[in-house]
Amino acid sequence: MAMLSLALMTVIPAMPACRAANIIGPALSQTKVKTGIEVLREDGFKILQGKKVGLITNQTGVDSKLRTTIDILYNAPGLELVALFGPEHGVRGDSPAGEYVESYTDEKTGLPVYSLYGKTRKPTEKMLEGIDVLVYDIQDIGVRSYTYISTMGYTMEAAAQHGIEYVVLDRPNPLGGYKIEGSPVKEGFFSMVSAYPIPYVYGLTCGELAKLYVEEKLLNSQKRCNLSVVAMKGWHRNMNYKDTGLPWVLSSPHLPNPETAAAYVATGVMGELFVFSEGVGYTLPFQLYAAEWIDQFKLAEAMNDLGMEGVMFRPLQFKPYYGRDKAKELHGVQIYISDAAKVNLMSLQFRFMEVHHNLYPGIDVLELSKKRHNMFDKVTGSSEIRETFFKNYLYDDIKELLNEGVDEFRQISKQYYLYK
Repeated sequence: MAMLSLALMTVIPAMPACRAANIIGPALSQTKVKTGIEVLREDGFKILQGKKVGLITNQTGVDSKLRTTIDILYNAPGLELVALFGPEHGVRGDSPAGEYVESYTDEKTGLPVYSLYGKTRKPTEKMLEGIDVLVYDIQDIGVRSYTYISTMGYTMEAAAQHGIEYVVLDRPNPLGGYKIEGSPVKEGFFSMVSAYPIPYVYGLTCGELAKLYVEEKLLNSQKRCNLSVVAMKGWHRNMNYKDTGLPWVLSSPHLPNPETAAAYVATGVMGELFVFSEGVGYTLPFQLYAAEWIDQFKLAEAMNDLGMEGVMFRPLQFKPYYGRDKAKELHGVQIYISDAAKVNLMSLQFRFMEVHHNLYPGIDVLELSKKRHNMFDKVTGSSEIRETFFKNYLYDDIKELLNEGVDEFRQISKQYYLYK
């Protein structure tokens, strides 16, 4: 898969012009944000009229009144919803992370539900039989390892291959439209958690990202995806999720609120090592650094002494209710992110492991995590981060690696902005 190249910029005009997609409902300045499904409905479902629709969605596919996109399209005049496609966690969001989901029949509508996180990750020809257009409506969190954007790309590839139209109903990025962190995935490390060569935090809405997939030729398809994006109204790049006025439906079992998205970036990579707890299994998922042997007070003091802007740490002792560390007494810190714009979120877990190594040099994290190195490399997008960091446990050793390609991607991605 080719890496992003600045050379590709020259053929794509800057917004508002757009060669990647037909843009329906341009962003307008207003207090409350209207998501793609609401703009589509206001437009009388014009783009879907007379077509048989396959819907890729989950529990987050709702309007501002929490009516599901499934129900909205199922009852919409002039189109026929014929199939549902579910990502990781399933169409209703009730399956744990990483758990395979089987295909089944939806109880409420009687429609077939095809799992895209089971035996297949990409719709087969049989699944797509009779479908004119695939519609994607899922709230993601702006992070590469969150598998919904992989599902979006894979279904775009299938749509292109079979000559099916593809429509993205756009939604806000809870990390905003400016934050970009973590180097793009390198050749040999593509997977479901790093499907395309984009940074770990990519600073785009799903609609903008879909446009980038198409125009930067990142999709694994010889045919071009016939993409349309139904843009939001009222969203701006500097908005946090609360600014939108939209209700948050947990995007997965351990993302109960939009603020957790920032914490996910700060702990999720470290969590793949299975050495420390990041809070999954307790009431603060992705908001902790903890282990049985840690002195929480010393750790909190050392982390706060780093003097990082936008983040603070509080000592904490707790027992997880379920999961790998169930009933163990763990000690560590809770992460308080007061201003995500002022801190490199991805760096925090490496700063923690550096401090931890200074406090507990006898704990060999690399050895304890040896069965998890493959997964760690997949989420970071290469083996370089692991191989370099664990030599000396110094964040400064990997700082440039973590930022490699970020500035280039920022310039490329600006071409696909739908919102100011």
